[in-house]
Amino acid sequence: MSTAPMTQTEMLLELEQVVEENLNRHLTVAKEWFPHEYVPWSDGRNFDGVLGGDAWTPEDSKMSDVARSSLIVNLLTEDNLPSYHHEIASLFGRDAAWGSWVHRWTAEEGRHGIAIRDYLLTTRAVDPNQLEQLRMDHMSTGYESAHSQDLVRSLAYVSFQELATRVSHRNTGKLTEDPVADQLLARVATDENLHMIFYRNLLGAALELDPSQTMVAINDVVQAFQMPGTDIAGFQRKAVEMAIAGVYDIRQHRDDVVMPVLRYWKIFELEGLDAEGEKARTALADFMDGLEKQALKFEDKRDALKERMARRAG
Repeated sequence: MSTAPMTQTEMLLELEQVVEENLNRHLTVAKEWFPHEYVPWSDGRNFDGVLGGDAWTPEDSKMSDVARSSLIVNLLTEDNLPSYHHEIASLFGRDAAWGSWVHRWTAEEGRHGIAIRDYLLTTRAVDPNQLEQLRMDHMSTGYESAHSQDLVRSLAYVSFQELATRVSHRNTGKLTEDPVADQLLARVATDENLHMIFYRNLLGAALELDPSQTMVAINDVVQAFQMPGTDIAGFQRKAVEMAIAGVYDIRQHRDDVVMPVLRYWKIFELEGLDAEGEKARTALADFMDGLEKQALKFEDKRDALKERMARRAG
């Protein structure tokens, strides 16, 4: 094999069989489920407006502010599905196994937004007018990842992003203290985990085909990683609140998302890297050490904040 990096077209063709195998695996293990079964419809009632129901008030919601914010962020992230579909369809193509995966993934992700929105509106957990305004703003902005034109970087990104989404959904469910929401978001998180496995396996195959190019891509993605919802209005403030509440913080990002995937790929034992690949791996190891320091610093600040809040409450 040539020492020159594989082209994107070569990588697409070489991974075709891996896509087909993992698509078949996914279809075998993925369980069919129905969004309407996870919504307490009998709790719902009409809102004000055309049907002359009751206007939403904050007292309608039984959730904490941070649980509500977390659910809104998770839903708005799911709402940009048309942009995500366009991106992966343009990159992967819509033919053969790649195309079958694109459409299957899109259909499964669509259920998440349907189920979460129906739950939020039926239980009156959020202001419906504000939610719709946020959806319109967020979707009107659209979404394009930093890796939209690069196959290997895109596969690396979604390997981490799908797992990060799983963690966020799962912890949000627990934070709501509502068994219905917890059950729904656990179901959504299961899907996200299966999506992560699909992409993780593809990127693992890319590592075998072109280890050095793929290592450089992984390092670039890990160091620049951002979730798709970062352009949601007020995201940074919400992200801090969610981190303090334990939905998603630096420690979870490092220990529960990035490291497990790197470990699965055996990144730090991989052989056959060229000089660029080794340089990228060294940079990645240094970055992970830096993340550990950031996580410790965040934990110290969070613990101090919680102590101050406890003293004020007492």
